[in-house]
Amino acid sequence: MPKLDLSKLPVRTGSIYPEPYASQMAGRSSLRLGDAGGLTQFGANLVTLQPGAKSSLRHWHQHEDEFVMITKGECTLVQDAGPTLMRAGDCAAFPAGVADGHHFINQSGAVAEFLVIGTKAAHEVATYSDVDLRVEITGKTANFTRRDGSPLDQGEGA
Repeated sequence: MPKLDLSKLPVRTGSIYPEPYASQMAGRSSLRLGDAGGLTQFGANLVTLQPGAKSSLRHWHQHEDEFVMITKGECTLVQDAGPTLMRAGDCAAFPAGVADGHHFINQSGAVAEFLVIGTKAAHEVATYSDVDLRVEITGKTANFTRRDGSPLDQGEGA
């Protein structure tokens, strides 16, 4: 596989979250590096956060490991124990099955970027720490419910 030309990859914006959560991801974009390289066993994405943007809702994965390395600027990692400032070169790892929700927020005045690498499980469940939401993903199909598995109310992606 030749070198990936990042300037030719489509920029992915938006979110698969139902509202009101999807609009909270404004200012976040990503390049799907693993997909562009034909990888099937793990994903690799370069995520860009504009000032004030967050990477996701705070979440943890049941079946997928996740690894993050800050490549540009600085972000605040938020976990159950509180916030940690991370700068270019800093890394964090999130093992599957550890119920410690995490996400990144760009609280600086400059653009931040990070590389995220994660398992591509055939079936995944992610739980969101700060809202009553969970997602089951099978293949490319995502089904959002409340944490107890009950349907979302009308207007919440139901």
